Amino acid sequence: MSSHRPNELTGAEAMVRMLQAYGVEHMFGLCGDTTLPFYDALARLDHGITHLLTRDERHAAYMADGYARVTGKPGVCEGPSGGGATYILPGVVEANESSVPILAITTDVSTAARGRYPLTELDQPALFRPLTKWNAGLDDARRLPAMVRAAFRAMATGRPGAAHLAFPFDTQKAPVDESEIWADERHRQFPAERAAPDANAVRAAADCLMRARSAIAICGGGAVIAGAFDELKALSALLDMPVATTVSGQGAIAETDARAVGVVGSNGGVASTRAAVDEADVVLFIGCRAGSVTTERWRSPAPGTTVVHIDSDPMVIGANYATEVAICADARLALAALVAELEARGERPGQAGTRRAEAAWRGKRAAFDPLAASLETPIRPERVIASLARHLDDDAIVVADPGTPCPYFSAHYRWRRPGRGFITNRAHGALGYALAAAMGAHVGRPCVKTVAAMGDGSFGFCCGEFETITRYRMPITSIVFSNSTFGWIKAGQNAGFGKRFYNVDFGRTDHAAVASAFGVRSWRVEDPDDLDRVLAEALAHDGPTLVDIVSQPLHEAEAPVSEWVA
Repeated sequence: MSSHRPNELTGAEAMVRMLQAYGVEHMFGLCGDTTLPFYDALARLDHGITHLLTRDERHAAYMADGYARVTGKPGVCEGPSGGGATYILPGVVEANESSVPILAITTDVSTAARGRYPLTELDQPALFRPLTKWNAGLDDARRLPAMVRAAFRAMATGRPGAAHLAFPFDTQKAPVDESEIWADERHRQFPAERAAPDANAVRAAADCLMRARSAIAICGGGAVIAGAFDELKALSALLDMPVATTVSGQGAIAETDARAVGVVGSNGGVASTRAAVDEADVVLFIGCRAGSVTTERWRSPAPGTTVVHIDSDPMVIGANYATEVAICADARLALAALVAELEARGERPGQAGTRRAEAAWRGKRAAFDPLAASLETPIRPERVIASLARHLDDDAIVVADPGTPCPYFSAHYRWRRPGRGFITNRAHGALGYALAAAMGAHVGRPCVKTVAAMGDGSFGFCCGEFETITRYRMPITSIVFSNSTFGWIKAGQNAGFGKRFYNVDFGRTDHAAVASAFGVRSWRVEDPDDLDRVLAEALAHDGPTLVDIVSQPLHEAEAPVSEWVA
C-alpha cells in the first residue's frame, strides 16, 4: 500500500504522468535494477504509452532519434544506471549534434547511497553535460515536473537538441504533488516558438540575390527540420535558382524538381555538382553549418564567395565563411519573408537554375548508369541503388549507415518528393545506427515502407536487434552490403596511404543465416541477375526481411567520395 496522501504521486508515477501530458505515445528502452519503480508505474497506470523493449541502450536512443525525425515529436528513450547510462550516450550525442530532440531518462542509484561505493554509481549529470542541450539530475522529487517541462522546452525551441534526466531510485519513490502535473503543449512538437527574421536582414538578402548572376542555395538539415519545403520551392522558382543539399538536407526539395542539384560535398557530391557550386557568385546557406563535408574542407564554395546565411543557431552563421547577410531565424519563416520581399519587388533576374541543375544530373548519370546496369561480380552498389529506386514507393523511408550505403544513396537515389525520406547519422557517423533508427522511424510512420541499409561492419554492431524487430513483427527490409571489410577505412588507405591495408579486413559472415536464426525472412544474393527479383520479394513481404548482397568493396569501387578520386 502507498503511504502517500490522495493528492500525491510517487516520483515514478509523476514521470509517467508528465510524459503522458506531453503526448508521448512511444518510448524505447531497457530494464535495470534502478528502473524498478519506474517500470512498476508504467505497468500499473493507464497512460497510453507503448514501451518497446530493446536489446541494448544504444539502439533505444537510435530508435528515439529515428522516431523524432519522422514524427516531428521529441523521441523518448530510457535506460538504467552504470552501463546503461554509458551505452545510451552514442545515440544521445548523435541526436543532439543533428538537432534532433530526444529525451534520455537514465535511472540512478539512490541519492543516499552516493559516495558509499554502490554498484553502478557514476556522476550522470557530469557525464551528459557536454553532450546534451539540457541536462539535470532529479534529486528533489518536488522539482520533477518543472524539470521535465524544462527538458521539453529546451528540446523543442531554438536549435532543437537532446535532453537528459538522471532519475535516482529514491526520487522515484518520493512524493510529488499531483497539482504540479501539467505540460506546455507548445513543446509537444518541434521546432516550437519559431524565431522570425529581422526585416532589415531580409531586405539585405533580397538585395544580394537580386544582384547575383549565378546564385545557388545549399540546404542542410535545418531546412528539413523546419519543414520549409513550399517556401524553398517558391524561392527557387522566383529566382530560377538551383538548390543543392547536404546529406542531412536531402528532402528539403524533391530531387526530381527541375532546379534540384542533389547532394554536394565530399560524400555524395561529384564533379558536376561541385561545378554548380563553384560557378556561383552568391551562395545561400539554409539551415546548414557549412562544415567540412559539405564544402570539401572549405574549398567549395571558395573563400571570398558572397554568402547569405539563414540558421536558427547564431553560432553557426559566420563560423566558416565571411557572411554578407546573416538571418538568424527559423528557415521556414525566413524563406517565407524572403519570398514575400522578392515578390513585392516585381521583375527579378533569372539564375538559369534549370540548366545548371540538368548539367549536374547529367554528370552524375554518365558515371552511374553503366555501373547500375553492370552484371559484374561482386555486385556493384550502383546496381542495388537502381533496383531499389525501381521498387520503392515515393513515400518510402531509407535509413543508411555510414560506410558503403551513405554516399551511394546520397548521390544516386533520386528522392521524388520533399520531406524526411532519407535518414543517416551525419554528426558522428557511428556504425550500427541504421537498423535501430529504421525501427524508430517505422514506429513513428508505420504506414510506409522502411528500409535499413548497412555494411557488414555495421551489421556486427546491431544484429542483436533483429530479435526485437522480429518480436514486434516490423516489416522493415534490411539490406547488407557484404564485402568483409571496414570499407570506408580501407578506401582511405587505398587512396591516401599507398594501399597499405592494415587491420581492416574480417571474415565473411552469412548475414542471411544470422538474421534467419532470429526469425527474419532472409536471402543471400551473389548473382546480379537475381537482385531485382529478390529485392521485389523482400520488399513485398509483410514481416521483417533481410537481403545479404555480396557486393564490391569501396576501395575497388567508383564511390562518390571526392577524397578517393585521383
